[in-house]
Amino acid sequence: MIIRKAELLITAVKKAQYPETTVPEIAFAGKSNVGKSSMINALVNRKSLARTSSQPGKTQTINFYNVNDELNLVDLPGYGYAKVSKSEKDKWGSMIDTYLSSRDQIREVFLLVDIRHEPNQNDIQMYSWIKGCGYTGYVIAAKSDKLSRSQQIKSVELIRKTLDIKDKSLIIPFSSSSKAGVEEVWNLFESIIKTEEV
Repeated sequence: MIIRKAELLITAVKKAQYPETTVPEIAFAGKSNVGKSSMINALVNRKSLARTSSQPGKTQTINFYNVNDELNLVDLPGYGYAKVSKSEKDKWGSMIDTYLSSRDQIREVFLLVDIRHEPNQNDIQMYSWIKGCGYTGYVIAAKSDKLSRSQQIKSVELIRKTLDIKDKSLIIPFSSSSKAGVEEVWNLFESIIKTEEV
């Protein structure tokens, strides 16, 4: 996709703050510091549209990014950060749940994991939540530039087994720094949106 426009539409903590747009939405879930903001920047070819931080737990809102007035990319709060209070974690959980269960414009929800690590209990729970909401179950395996090609193949297999994914093609190795996977992810977005138009 040629990016003519990419902007932060709104940051929301509750349903009343969601943007009043009708374009399809693709959302990203993943643990704190897995690289969702960096991935969004890589996808729209901007350095700092989505604010990144080395401090985990920074995204505490649902961030809506408009692309070309045709699509919203939605960054959900990161989960699983140990230094956050239980009440804060519960708040993020209910924020994600409200969005996933009430937003008609969502076409797909992608789970981001770090390709270098086996998905943990939070990832497994989030993945089954995504599947339980009726989405396909795509996984973006971020930070792929940190591994060799053969290590990537092994890691993808481990992710597949841990998350109990039958179809390996649902897992996409991705690197925000090398831009590996950017084109593949955009092709997927476009096919998801086109399917809807048919």
